[in-house]
Formats: sequence, structure tokens, C-alpha cells
Amino acid sequence: MTDEVTEPTQEAPGRDSMARSAFRRGARMASLPLGFAGRATLGVGKRLGGQSAEQVNEHLQQRAAEQLFRVLGDLKGGAMKVGQALSLFEAMLPEDVAAPYRAQLSRLQDSAPPMPTSRVHAVLARELGPDWRSRFTDFDPLPAAAASIGQVHRATWADGRRVAVKVQYPGADEALRSDLKQIGRLSKVLSPLAGGMDIGPLVNELTERISEELDYTLEAAAQQQAALGFAGSPEFLVPHVLASTSKVMVSEWVDGTSLAAAASLPDDERNAIALKYVRFLFAGPARVGLLHADPHPGNFKLLADGRLGVIDFGLVARLPEGLPPAMGRILRIAQGGDARAVAAALHREGFVASDVDAEDLLEYLAPFVVPAAMPEFQFNRAWMREQFIRVRDLSTSGGVALKMNLPPNYLLIHRVWLGGIAVLSQLDAKAGFNGVLREFLPGYAGED
Repeated sequence: MTDEVTEPTQEAPGRDSMARSAFRRGARMASLPLGFAGRATLGVGKRLGGQSAEQVNEHLQQRAAEQLFRVLGDLKGGAMKVGQALSLFEAMLPEDVAAPYRAQLSRLQDSAPPMPTSRVHAVLARELGPDWRSRFTDFDPLPAAAASIGQVHRATWADGRRVAVKVQYPGADEALRSDLKQIGRLSKVLSPLAGGMDIGPLVNELTERISEELDYTLEAAAQQQAALGFAGSPEFLVPHVLASTSKVMVSEWVDGTSLAAAASLPDDERNAIALKYVRFLFAGPARVGLLHADPHPGNFKLLADGRLGVIDFGLVARLPEGLPPAMGRILRIAQGGDARAVAAALHREGFVASDVDAEDLLEYLAPFVVPAAMPEFQFNRAWMREQFIRVRDLSTSGGVALKMNLPPNYLLIHRVWLGGIAVLSQLDAKAGFNGVLREFLPGYAGED
């Protein structure tokens, strides 16, 4: 949970106010494609005025990033969720674009405007009953953290345990659906800022899972499954869930600082933490059949005892058999340099069309293959930006990007893998990630 605490100052809005807020959200989202069109027209004028296409494109990209981050930073719901996803990829952006927004994007990962205290109490009374206060010995009215569709309060459970009480914003379901509908129209605008990845499928996946994200009983079930599976772990702590309804969830409190704080630690400490972060992402499917699918640093806490605390299981991939063995086999083949075998395997899994050039495909996969092939690999922002620029340029690698598909069953896996790489680059991490794959990724060590 973020340490930022903000005192609510306004009463809960009425229905008319909520309607006006929804209209303003839609207007802000609509401003993005309009702004994009305006910048494109401006770019044509600059080219006619003598500037090179490269100079114009860099200028347009910076202007697009500025407007995108400004709009997303003011919204909750789906816009905030997409903003959180994109904030993982700020390491890919040119430094002159990323630097002014790094602090803003870090805040975006953890926080949003708070809900008024009166509205919090109304939700608790409706969900836990009019005597909800009897379940707690104390309840802090100020939010300890605020995110896309809810906020978290510190409290003490009746048995003395410190707990986190997650309360969903009233109307969050309507706002989320509205924002996602708007964002679905912006995929072509947002995609260039996400490493060339088509975020259309990401938006579609979020839309399909909307009922799961909004139903805290499903999140509670996933978190408790992970809590039981990692109980007693010397590496990880997942808080147990004590109570839940569709709009409220009570779980054990996790004291710690955001994973992002590791960036300022000495090399050996930072690298050890980064390795532990990767170990959890891969250990989840292997040990408890769940992939935590929201890998941004705010969901991972550095604990005083050296463990990594993990929260927010609202978005998970349920993998009772673990990660697909095909992933490990393809990665192992790619490291061996057999381009044709890699292309054939990816075609069988539905990732590429049959006419893709095998050598071009193998080159395109370098950001995934190279870090896994070495005993230790150094991630950093410069490397990440280099990969982003190379992949984004459709003229390189034979235009492979235009021929790639993302099967639905791999969507969240891809998001976590790419998001994890982005976080490691932000942390400037160096460690033996190859060993993690050998331990947890089926098919990678040679077994079928």
C-alpha cells in the first residue's frame, strides 16, 4: 500500500454530479484521438517546412505522450488501469519524453483521488451490515492507499490483527465500463507507447474480466489460494483474507515499501530483490496455479524481514497445470538458434502466420531470448529503449510485428513477462534469471 494519506474534503457526489463526471471523463478520453489528429496535421506542416520525418515523428511522439499521461493521470476506472499498465513501459520511452513524467507515473502506479469518509461508511454498512464497526477495534477514516476502482483503509480486526480494508468506489463498475469502451477506440494511438504491442487485446481482456475485477469475492478467493500456497515461505508473504463481499475485502495488513524503492539500494541488495520479484512471478503458476497478472511495483512490498510481500490479486491468470510447457520448449529452442524450429513451434501455438521469415522472427524475439540465455543479465533503461525502438520500427526484422498474433490464453502471460522486463529495466537489475526459468518454467530444462 502506498504511504500517502489524503484527507477527503467533499461529500459523496449525487447522481447528477456522477453523470457530469462521466461526461467529463468521456470528453477527456475523446480529446486524445482529436489531439492525435491535430498533431499529425501539424507534422505534415513541419515536413513541408523543411524538418525531417524523423524529427517530426519524435516531436509528435513526445506531444502524444504528454497528452496521454496528463489525461490518464486524472482518471479512475479503466483509464487508470491502462495508465498503470503503460507506466510499466516508461523505461522504453526516450529520456527526453520519459524524464518529466517519471514521478507522475510512479504516483499513478499507486494512487488516485480518495473517496469521502461518509461514502466509505455507507459502503461498509451496506456490505458488512449496520453493525460493521463491531468487527473492528479501530478503523482509520483516512485512506492509506487509493487505486483504480477502490481504496484501502488501515484498521484493527476484532481479534487484534492489523488489517487492510479494501472498499470499492460506488459507481466504479459503470465508470470502468465507460472508460474501457472509450479506451477501446484508442488502441492505435496508445500502441506506439507500449513497445509496439497491440494493446487492443489487453483492453478486450480487461473488458472480459470486468466482472472478476469488480467482484472482490473472486479476488479474495485468488488471494487466499496464494496465501495458503505460500504460507511459511521464507521468500514471500501473501496476506490472508479474513472477510469479503463483492464490494469490500478485509485482509491482513502488509507493512513494507514499494518495490520501486529498490532502485535506490546498493547493487547487491537491488539485484537480490529483483531476482525475488521474478521468482514470485514464475513460482505462482508452479506452486499455487495462479499467475499474478498485475506486475507493477506498487503490488510488491519490501518487508523488514527480507521477504517480498505481494498484494492485489484482482487480475490473475488461473493456471492449474502451471505455465504452458510450450513456452519453455520454444525458449530453449530459440536459445539454440534453430530459427525454423522456433517459427514452426510458434505457428503451432497460434503466434505467427506460416509466411513469416524464420530468421527475422528469431531476431524479433531477442528481448525475450537473450536475457534468459545468459547466466546473469543486466537490465537497464538504455537496453529497454533500444529493444523498444527496434521492435517498434516495422521496417526491421522483416516486418514481423505485423504478422504476430497473441492467443487469448497467452495474453496475461505476455503482459506479465513484458511488464516484468520493464520493471527489471527500471530497477537496473542484474541477476541469474536463467536459474529461475530452469526451476519453474515447464519444458525449459529439457523435460516435456
